[in-house]
Amino acid sequence: MRLMLKLLAAAAALSMPFLAVQAKAQEDPGPAAYAEAMKGKRVMLVPMAMGFDLAQGWASYIKKEVDAFGGTFETRDPNWSVEAGAQAITEAISSETRPDVLIVHSPDLNSYARLLKKAQAAGTYVILIDNPANFAADAFVGSDWDRLGQLEAEAVIKGCGPNSSKKIGLVQGDQVNASSLYQYAGIMKVMAKNPDFQIVAKPDSNWDATTSRNVTTTMLQQNPDICGIIDFWDGDAVGAAAAIRDAKMQDKVFLVTTGGGEKTADCDKLEDGTYGAVVMTELHQQSRDINAIIKFLLQSGQAPGTSKTYIYTLEKATTKADLTPNSCWDLKALQAAAAQ
Repeated sequence: MRLMLKLLAAAAALSMPFLAVQAKAQEDPGPAAYAEAMKGKRVMLVPMAMGFDLAQGWASYIKKEVDAFGGTFETRDPNWSVEAGAQAITEAISSETRPDVLIVHSPDLNSYARLLKKAQAAGTYVILIDNPANFAADAFVGSDWDRLGQLEAEAVIKGCGPNSSKKIGLVQGDQVNASSLYQYAGIMKVMAKNPDFQIVAKPDSNWDATTSRNVTTTMLQQNPDICGIIDFWDGDAVGAAAAIRDAKMQDKVFLVTTGGGEKTADCDKLEDGTYGAVVMTELHQQSRDINAIIKFLLQSGQAPGTSKTYIYTLEKATTKADLTPNSCWDLKALQAAAAQ
């Protein structure tokens, strides 16, 4: 009996350190550290404008995450004005409630570079989205526009086919926006590999649907045997599509564009034949990347301006045959959910 008691006492003594370690292991330090790093942080989005699907989608997805970790999310609406965007960034930097993270959709390569360096010097992390710039942001999240242009060119060549006129038109954005310049460079790489296809026109739309319609009308009049057109953004590709309809050439011209993957802007138009192919930037996945890099930077302890990260969105040219229920996100559904 005494021996049994001694054995039980020894077993109890041996188990005590194990139980103490086990209890300690159950106290995960992660959530407390995360809450401490994130609570009260301010995040601001300055897009090119708030009145289109990309900006509204980004804002909705980012706000949900920032609210959840106890931060404050704000937007500023330059409404397509570079000057208004610069003013918004200037005011944000000098404000007593200076954002900890500034997310910027740059209109071109250079306009905001000096201001964004000032933001970093003031202690604000800067994330560029969608459009690259000549500025070393803490992170860039968006498309590899050169690769995207290659995907568009491959799609239009396939859409035209080997027995077509092999004449292709481009409706570019402008000559200062990085997405337009790099997209064009990617297209030209594919064209160089397919010398039997030729680009017969390449006007700018200045990202305006009416201008896209007008220049496409002229393009079709001058090249009635054109087999395919690449319009550099779905926001103005609706104008190119209208010009194709006006000319009654829907069955002759294969229209390719790029967009954020919103249902009415992209999937519905693939379904009804307005677009032959869309290279989607998958905004919902892109927003997840933005939220992840926000959380990383705020916990990193590194000073703004001391890192340079690129997170590129996985993309492909989607056609009507590729569509699934998950191919697009729905802005109306997103807004309805946020309003509840």
